[in-house]
Amino acid sequence: MRSDAQRNRERILEVALAELTRSADTPLSVIAKKAGVGQGTLYRNFPCREDLVLEIYRNEMRQVADSAARLLETREPDRALREWMDRLALFAMTKAGLADAIRQATGAPGSPAKPGPNPVIEAAELLLRACEEAGTIRPGVTSDDMILAIGGLWQLDPTGDWRTRATRLLDIVMDGLRAGAPGR
Repeated sequence: MRSDAQRNRERILEVALAELTRSADTPLSVIAKKAGVGQGTLYRNFPCREDLVLEIYRNEMRQVADSAARLLETREPDRALREWMDRLALFAMTKAGLADAIRQATGAPGSPAKPGPNPVIEAAELLLRACEEAGTIRPGVTSDDMILAIGGLWQLDPTGDWRTRATRLLDIVMDGLRAGAPGR
C-alpha cells in the first residue's frame, strides 16, 4: 500500500474509533469528512460499515497485543506486565464505547463474527512466561487465569472514573500474581 493510502486508512480508523465510540450510528459520510478523505476512499478501504467496525476492533486489539513484546524490550518483565495491563484497560474502555457498533456489525444473521481475543491472550502468555522465568510472579499462572482475574475491567463504566478503579484493580491483581513468586 502506498504511504499516502496507508495514512488515509490510519486516519479513517482513528476518526471512526472516536466517532463510533460516541455514537454507533455515526454516518460513514461524517467519518470520511472528519478524516479528510472522500467517501470513495473510505469505501475503497472499508466496503461496508461492518468491515470498518471490525477493523477498528482488530486494530485496537492488535495494538494492545503488539505492545507486549515492545514493553519487554525496555522494562523488567513484571513492570512490562503491569503497564500492558493498563493498555488492556484502555482497550476494554474503548471496546465498551464501541460495543453498540460491534453488536450492530455482528448481530444480524449472516453478519461476520466478532474477532476472537487470540492476539491478546498470546500477549498475556508472553508476558506471564517472561515474569515466571524472572521469578517475579507465582509459577503456573496461565493467560486464562489472568483474564479471569482482570475480568472486572469489563464491568467498569467507561464514562465514569474508570482509570482510578482500573489502577486499583490491576494493582491488586499484580499483588496476587507476585505472592508466592520464587524471587520475592
